[in-house]
Amino acid sequence: MQAHDKIIVDHLDFYYGKVQVLRDISLAIREREITALIGPSGCGKSTLLRTLNRMNDTIPGARVVGKVLLDGQDIYAPGVDVVLLRKRVGMVFQRPNPFPQSVYDNVAFGPRVLGLDRERDLDQLVEQCLRAVFLWDEVKDRLRRSALELSPGQQQRLCLARALATEPEVILMDEPASALDPIATRRLEEVMIELKSRYTIVVVTHNMQQAARVSDWTALLWLGELVEFGPTQRIFTNPSSQRTEDYITGRLG
Repeated sequence: MQAHDKIIVDHLDFYYGKVQVLRDISLAIREREITALIGPSGCGKSTLLRTLNRMNDTIPGARVVGKVLLDGQDIYAPGVDVVLLRKRVGMVFQRPNPFPQSVYDNVAFGPRVLGLDRERDLDQLVEQCLRAVFLWDEVKDRLRRSALELSPGQQQRLCLARALATEPEVILMDEPASALDPIATRRLEEVMIELKSRYTIVVVTHNMQQAARVSDWTALLWLGELVEFGPTQRIFTNPSSQRTEDYITGRLG
């Protein structure tokens, strides 16, 4: 394993019951870079993303064959602490899902559950996480008001701040801008680019321009198979697969 490979997916198959959704996926996710998963609806992007912190475990009949290595350790090995895994590998979902609590309590939720509030100054941690997602100046005067009063773009950045509060190493983002307007989307992209200096980020997106703007690496999935994976600039300017070129240019998918 190279030192800068944070996650290695090794010959991964995934099944919902008898239905195979992912077939023989192998790729390496680089540390402190952004990897984009692209492809048409139903191709397995979100399923692959959720294998990286075992979110699929909650689905009856879900089964994994192969390995997912986080810093060289197989996260599907017997005895793995899934709670600790999800602390290390946080997730931001497609639609903003703030808790019906105050802005402050949303960010503080994870640290309180994990007992981190006994180790850290909670006020400082909340401010630090809100600053990291460029939200502090917008909400510092209404920390005790409901998070549901925020705009969708602010809510999504709050959900990202909530994920950061448990001090993860990896952040998974499942189409995080799909419910946002262009201005909020661009703001979220700026946050992602800023965060990659400290976190490894994997993002599922339908938006080709977004993948080209924010990611360092791009993987194209098609019907549960990995068509192509490589540096984003090469994937978008000189793909090795005709299917990749057809998808990116809009002729396919």
